[in-house]
Amino acid sequence: MRMLPRFLLFPVLVGVVMLQSCSRNPVTGKREIILMSTDQEIALGQQSHPSIVASMGLYEDKKLQSFISEKGMAMAKISHRPDLPYQFNIIDSPVVNAFAVPGGYVYFTRGIMAHFNNEAEFAGVLGHEIGHVTARHSARQQTSQILGTVGLIAGMVISPKLAQFGEQAMQGLQLLMLSYSRAHESESDKIGVEYSSKIGYDAHQMANFFGTIKRISDNAGQSIPNIMSTHPDPGDRFNNVHQMAKEYQTAQPKNYAVNRDSYLQMINGIVYGEDPKQGFVENNVFYHPELRFQFPTPAGWQTQNSPAQFVMAPKDGKAEMILMLAGTNLDSAAQNIQKQFNLKVLESARRTINGNQAIVLVSQQQPQQQQQGQPQQQQTPANTVQVGSWLIRYNGMVYAIHGVTTADIFTTLFPTFKNTAENFRMLTDPDKINRKPERIFVKTVPRDGSFKDIMTTLGMPANRIEELGVVNSMKADDQVKRGTLIKVIGK
Repeated sequence: MRMLPRFLLFPVLVGVVMLQSCSRNPVTGKREIILMSTDQEIALGQQSHPSIVASMGLYEDKKLQSFISEKGMAMAKISHRPDLPYQFNIIDSPVVNAFAVPGGYVYFTRGIMAHFNNEAEFAGVLGHEIGHVTARHSARQQTSQILGTVGLIAGMVISPKLAQFGEQAMQGLQLLMLSYSRAHESESDKIGVEYSSKIGYDAHQMANFFGTIKRISDNAGQSIPNIMSTHPDPGDRFNNVHQMAKEYQTAQPKNYAVNRDSYLQMINGIVYGEDPKQGFVENNVFYHPELRFQFPTPAGWQTQNSPAQFVMAPKDGKAEMILMLAGTNLDSAAQNIQKQFNLKVLESARRTINGNQAIVLVSQQQPQQQQQGQPQQQQTPANTVQVGSWLIRYNGMVYAIHGVTTADIFTTLFPTFKNTAENFRMLTDPDKINRKPERIFVKTVPRDGSFKDIMTTLGMPANRIEELGVVNSMKADDQVKRGTLIKVIGK
């Protein structure tokens, strides 16, 4: 049999895979290449769920959980993929976010639940997230990445000149993937309008919530070029979703629900912001009331807390420190960390840190095995990851505090790493141990007035008016009528 030339064989194989993997998208009806079956999507969701719960935790509120499950299943039934095993959960995180994984697993944070001001806002975001599932965005994204990478490799086989610019080409591919993500987000916005409208909610409220997202983003200084964002600009989405809602309601005229008061009454008492029992930072010290320990955080560093780990990092992004659990035995923890992160230990010492047994390691991460035919990257201090690890046994558990940076600046940052780790100690302060979380409380406006005046009347501090405005989707000068329900923050 006559053999095809090498430069023709590769595209032919790709074409065979594409033909065998072609299926019809349940939302658009178009035939497209998908390299993940429905069973694989479901299996991926089932595999992902335990790790999501372990890393973020579930927010225990039976009333809220019942609400999102009821609305979620109602929407799933009218969706393009009603037969998936949908699950809806509230994640115990203050971050304002919602997300979905393949197979029908949808998650809302308590942070976003606290920021919704009516059922229709929630329904719009719910429809958006279910839209990611029904339109198979994760599967399509994976397929695009696989086929894009295959196409790039094929190009390198054919053209030695292209191979010289492989790294730049891969960066271009990554930017292309971002554009796919933006396209998926816009498609899910359209689906969200459709689904939320079909179960009777006013999709204009979904657009209004993008106004809230924009204020949160602007207040946090999170403005990045649109081409480098995986999501469309919230301001653009505000206008686009309003237009889509208008078109849908013109074509399908009826009374669409908002349900503001019932939603506000349902979230009355929800935890707002960081929950102290999970750990909190105050005056450059991290306290964990339940686990009864504390340690200083580097001045000026940003922090992020989750049930799985606590992360600290300077704004320049040149280093980070991570606290995580590492088991119950010091020696086993040290061995596991070396294997898990592919570390070569340069220094090792046993220590006692504030009465606790400890092992201190200085290690370098070994380069990953290069694929056959690829040149070995030259190791330099600037591209070698160096780690200082303090493994501290406290109350029967081993806590690992890692300081991570590159070898060229490790010596400079080591005193900062050391100061944090070696001041790990028992927490005994009753004020920190018994600290209560802030919560959203729903109050009735006592008189007509501006939002700012009403907040002042209800005892809210002046320096939190904008924050309260974001939570209530109101501006300081907005007029509020007597008898209106409104959110305040308290303990």
